[in-house]
Amino acid sequence: MRPDQSGPKAAEPPQTAPDCHEDVCLTCSDQAIPVRIQRLLGDGLALADTGAGTEEISVALVDAGAGDLVLVHAKEAISRVQEVPGDERR
Repeated sequence: MRPDQSGPKAAEPPQTAPDCHEDVCLTCSDQAIPVRIQRLLGDGLALADTGAGTEEISVALVDAGAGDLVLVHAKEAISRVQEVPGDERR
């Protein structure tokens, strides 16, 4: 086999559909959704309250902890939101 050729590809595991909750889907949404971090799990993961349930998200890209509000896209926290006093949106 030449160096620029690869061998047979291994079978990929079947893809599963995301677990969507009504109007909020952190996996397939095309916008960032504000969620509140409930607790850190370690390894850059956290549990977050989406307003429609609890989902596991990655917080590897942001400096955030329990109680923080973050914007999430594709289950990845992309920004911590600076909260405004008196704003009770989440």
